[in-house]
Amino acid sequence: MKQPSATVADQAAIAEAAAILEQGGLVAFPTETVYGLGADAENPAAVARIYEAKGRPHDHPVIVHVAPGADLDYWTTDVPDEARQLVQAFWPGPLTLILKRHPRIPDAVSAGQDSVGMRCPSHPVAIALLRAFKGGKGGLAAPSANKFGNVSPTTAQHVRDEFGMDAHDDGALNGDDACSAAELSRVLEGGSSEVGIESTIVDMSRLATHGPVLLRPGHISAQQIADVIGMLPAAPDQAAPRASGTLESHYAPRTPVTMLAADGFAATLSQLHARGVKVALIGHDLPAALTASAHAQRVLPADPAGYAYGLYAALREMDQTGASLILVETPPQDAAWLGVNDRLRRSVFGSAGVIAALLQK
Repeated sequence: MKQPSATVADQAAIAEAAAILEQGGLVAFPTETVYGLGADAENPAAVARIYEAKGRPHDHPVIVHVAPGADLDYWTTDVPDEARQLVQAFWPGPLTLILKRHPRIPDAVSAGQDSVGMRCPSHPVAIALLRAFKGGKGGLAAPSANKFGNVSPTTAQHVRDEFGMDAHDDGALNGDDACSAAELSRVLEGGSSEVGIESTIVDMSRLATHGPVLLRPGHISAQQIADVIGMLPAAPDQAAPRASGTLESHYAPRTPVTMLAADGFAATLSQLHARGVKVALIGHDLPAALTASAHAQRVLPADPAGYAYGLYAALREMDQTGASLILVETPPQDAAWLGVNDRLRRSVFGSAGVIAALLQK
């Protein structure tokens, strides 16, 4: 899971990508969480191209990515000391902070809200790109580089598959063509994303009245945040800002996904197999006797970090097998697995009753 470095050979690609972004185009780039679809955060027309390319609802905000050492006061106002402590502790890294948006920053990135999500990624290619873009003083609005609601990409090939590109499609900057439509102009290579699920999002914009609020769990836990600022983030309230990746249905492959506890796997899989239903399995402790009747399977590590690293790739792989159902072994439910369970819960949303329907065919 070691991240690649931004080598000298990459610098031409990074410089060209920065030029595309400065002209208002779209570039996909690796981060330690997932690959992002980037545009100039201060260019409303460029940000609009993200929404168009993804098919993203315009009331769903995006996160602004900045280089290490960026001036937070340029982008935000009323930054509490606790937010700066979290920046010091976890940036660069997989933590997004929701803060009050500075009036100079267009509301396109925040879907009209007075807050904005800020993050500094740790992937070396992302850092190199952010330092090259506008001399390191710009910011990239960058949700995950996939069609809205689909499984997030954790490799450059996932991005190409999502947007119907091949290895020869990206990399060409053709004058005004790169900025004339909501098209992805370049995909920067960066290996597999080391974390594998999206960043933790903490609302710090209402600290004086609501304290910190955990809007989306991720690799950085609520307890880690509490260890830094002395306050455990609360659960989202109805007045909390809208944030990326928090809709009930999200991160979903085309094939229906259902979760079952390990003790219910065998009987359900046997019934489906007897009906001729093709089932793809994902789990962390699947015995050979169980997987023998599966159409396809992917066993993930039994630790939460390893599981998160492989989760989206596993969902994408099982989605390509021709199965009628992806059956996921329910992971442990303790705090360490909160991010994984959050993503799986959103991927199975709307799939209730799918097993019963398949058994009735």
